Amino acid sequence: MKKLSLIAAGVLSVLLSGCGQDTRSQSETSVDQTSKIVEAASNVEMDVGYNVPVEYFTLDNGLKVVLSKDDTAPVVTVAVYYNIGFRNEPKDRTGFAHLFEHMMFQGSENLGKMEFIKLVNDNGGVLNGSTRFDFTNYFEIIPAHKLETFLWAEADRMKGLAITQENLTNQQGVVKNEVKVNVLNRPYGGFPWLDMPQYAFNNWYNAHNFYGDLADLDAANLEDVDAFFNMYYAPNNAVLAVVGDIDVAQAKQLVEKYFAAIPSTELAPQPDLTELRQEKEKVFNKFDKLAPKPAYAFAYKMPPRNTPEYYAMGIIDQILVQGEDSLLYQELVKNQQITGSVNGGINYLLGNMFNYNGPMLWMSSFTHDDTVSRDTITAAIDKVVNKLQETPLSEEEMERAIVKIRSSLFDAVDGFYGFGRADLLASFALFDNDPSKINELEANFKKVTPEIIAKTVKEYLRPTNRTILTVTPGEDPNTKSETTTDAAEQGE
Repeated sequence: MKKLSLIAAGVLSVLLSGCGQDTRSQSETSVDQTSKIVEAASNVEMDVGYNVPVEYFTLDNGLKVVLSKDDTAPVVTVAVYYNIGFRNEPKDRTGFAHLFEHMMFQGSENLGKMEFIKLVNDNGGVLNGSTRFDFTNYFEIIPAHKLETFLWAEADRMKGLAITQENLTNQQGVVKNEVKVNVLNRPYGGFPWLDMPQYAFNNWYNAHNFYGDLADLDAANLEDVDAFFNMYYAPNNAVLAVVGDIDVAQAKQLVEKYFAAIPSTELAPQPDLTELRQEKEKVFNKFDKLAPKPAYAFAYKMPPRNTPEYYAMGIIDQILVQGEDSLLYQELVKNQQITGSVNGGINYLLGNMFNYNGPMLWMSSFTHDDTVSRDTITAAIDKVVNKLQETPLSEEEMERAIVKIRSSLFDAVDGFYGFGRADLLASFALFDNDPSKINELEANFKKVTPEIIAKTVKEYLRPTNRTILTVTPGEDPNTKSETTTDAAEQGE
């Protein structure tokens, strides 16, 4: 296979920028355009690739630190990743990892309530925090000359939080309201990102309600919060990534100055996340009284991380669901006009194929008219998947997929003023103890052959490894009938 140029990858990033969005208004000739770009790229012999500089070390207290210099702009991203996420939170405390994400902004020893946010805003920066499957992260993108200020600030809240009943009660209310707004009172709320794992997985850790049961959120007390912080928000359970316009030697000194004295802790044993091989297709339906149209989602359990099949699934994802040239888009949108768009991916709607550590799903979802049956949609999907299994990919198809993968990697590395790079570096440090893996990704994808693709499709895209979840608009008739019966009995 011929080498692909950085220039071609940059051009293709325009095509990839719409992945996961409504594609009905895009050009009808995207397949031809992509083919032309692939052909042009294949004829360019430019040995250009990315090589992310990585300085990696661990402090005596166990804090993993990744420094990566990028002087293209005078900004720095500071990101702290804690090895606690949705799925490894304690039982009977569903949603606690997410609740604690909010608690981290309620003040620390030297910064009062919400002062961390004010400090970022006053310095012209941006910040965010999020809870994902296997980590909770916090990051700031700030002017480069303010690096020391925010290393101090992150260290200050790693050392200790302002854990008060007032803060806890306030944030319980905020999270409960977030659940109501984003899930309970929203069309397709939680579909499919929150719903599908609960149907597809069997292990409680992978399959519980990540957003949290309202009763569990109410039951949290100060002792729970304090114990959670001491157990999971310790330096030996975290990664600090600093990316941007830095002097690496100076940044290392600052990290040691502010973080080295924070004591480590005895960590809780990690839960067993094992999922048994699925041997039977699962099919479920949920009713949604707010949904205007029916919806369909399907998910297949992923191969283990870092295996040849794992990288093959990254290519399969590009071939099947990413962009207008994808096979499922062509079949479901263009040929059969079942839907107006097809969205999906690995770690769909909660990250990417690199920033998780445990069982994962490759998933896709879309809405459709109520005149189309579930069986019709499933048959159309099987038609595409079976063809991929039975007919080896041509060299042109493999080249197209590699070009798209390469473009998406460049987008990830350069994304959002350095945060994309920080996210990959922190994830590989947290889960693999090897942030330099960021420079091996392209080579690992290029090792995938059509034979590995066929093998992966046969084992992982079999119907017996699939979960289908549909949404039917309206009230659940069973719930409605019970309500009617109760009312009738009360009337008597």
